[in-house]
Amino acid sequence: MTFDSDTYQHIFLLSHMRANTSLISHILGSHNEISGYYEMHLSYVTENDLLKQEKVFSDKEAGHDIITSSTKYLFDKLLHNDYDLVLENLSSKKIKILVSIRPAEQTLKSIINLFRNKNNGHPYADPEQVVHYYIERITALAKFCTHYRDKYYYYDADLIRTKPQETLARIKNWLSLKTPLTDQYHIFSLTGQAGAGDSSDNMKKGRIIQSRTNYKDIKIPSHLLQKAITETRKHKQLIVTHAIDSIRLVSESNEVLL
Repeated sequence: MTFDSDTYQHIFLLSHMRANTSLISHILGSHNEISGYYEMHLSYVTENDLLKQEKVFSDKEAGHDIITSSTKYLFDKLLHNDYDLVLENLSSKKIKILVSIRPAEQTLKSIINLFRNKNNGHPYADPEQVVHYYIERITALAKFCTHYRDKYYYYDADLIRTKPQETLARIKNWLSLKTPLTDQYHIFSLTGQAGAGDSSDNMKKGRIIQSRTNYKDIKIPSHLLQKAITETRKHKQLIVTHAIDSIRLVSESNEVLL
């Protein structure tokens, strides 16, 4: 198979771990115009990296015909500061960017719960390490958004579960898709597998599950949690301000779309 950088346009989701990104990735990847549904762990610094995305995805999904004649966009998400997206070196007219963040407390507890259940002594089972990751990631997202103002769309991550119809309708319009996005999605070859996103049983149900986990057994020292909340509020303001458009909660407890 040969690859041509002009064949497809690209959708990139910039976010962080445990921000409902596996869910929205599967919803997007299930649309007939979009191929891609998991984090590929690639940087996009030159046009050659766009070709690499297509090749890596095609190789991993060999035999599944996941890139079809109707595919217009290739999708990837970047959740870690190890991977860069440098628009100056890319054909920016072919790229659509979504940015999304989730409130600090629920995110931190979700990450800690995930890695504690793995029972492998991972640093992200420790609240201090998780807070460090989260603040560094939110800070990097704010820096990206300040540099590339008016080149991305923002949505609050929790809206995918709490207000799916309104949120998906807006995302569909932002991406100029011909047909709607729905709250149901395909189960792909890597769905639920470790290293390819959310491995919980809910991901294998093929639809949005609106229930919210309590994480009552996860305790985060108050000084760490407050630091994460303060940093998130500061950086989120910049991210929302510089977005082309946004859909968000008025507050974390008041689910009203703006």
